Amino acid sequence: MSSVDIATEPLPPVPERSPHAWKFWGTLLWGLVIFAAMFVGQALAVVVMLVVEKRPFAMSEILNVVGNGWTLSLSVVMGLPAVLAAIWLATRLARMSFADYLAVQGFSWKLLLAGALALAVLIEGWDLVARATGRDVTSGFMGGVMKSAQDNGAFWLLIFAFCVAAPMSEEFFARGFLYRGWSESFLRPAGAIVLSSLVWTSMHLQYDWFFLGEVFSIGLLFGYLRYRSNSIWLTVILHGLNNLAATVQTLWLLGS
Repeated sequence: MSSVDIATEPLPPVPERSPHAWKFWGTLLWGLVIFAAMFVGQALAVVVMLVVEKRPFAMSEILNVVGNGWTLSLSVVMGLPAVLAAIWLATRLARMSFADYLAVQGFSWKLLLAGALALAVLIEGWDLVARATGRDVTSGFMGGVMKSAQDNGAFWLLIFAFCVAAPMSEEFFARGFLYRGWSESFLRPAGAIVLSSLVWTSMHLQYDWFFLGEVFSIGLLFGYLRYRSNSIWLTVILHGLNNLAATVQTLWLLGS
């Protein structure tokens, strides 16, 4: 073979990396990135409110603005596109489509009805325990936020934030991205349900231990339904219904 033949001989094709979900450590690291993106999106809401209200960028003013109903509602809403963008980047680098990775697809209406019934029974069980132990059936945090939103004219934005934006952000993150990667690791689906529920519970540290226990149990139910249905929309809808019911209950207890 001459030197000319060697120079013109085509190189063997470089095999492309096949699409696959991030496993345990990849999901964990990307989860931190997605959570950071959510934090940045929510922090921007604080900046926006400081600018709109012409407040100085001082810690005292920041703490004052954070408790505002407008700020809280806007921060939840602005966290949604940040979460979706970070998840989209992670799925692109995994060479998979966003919809396939997160199971963005339809579900059985029977599962929706069964899930709604199971959720209602679970929440009622926690409410019965709360009443039996002399506890409030709603958290003080929820009541304070609702009162602030009413006083500041941000009531409907808060409803959208709690019942649409928050369920989408949290479900796409926990039962979507985290569950998918961890379920294909050594954890398998059962371990992924438990661990993603723990992460989701840790995102609600504004509540006391009793309500954190309730959040964790709801997370286990949502994780099981995500496994059974292979649809993230099912848990998004149930999450939204749960938050809507909690909002109505809080308003009723506040006497509104």
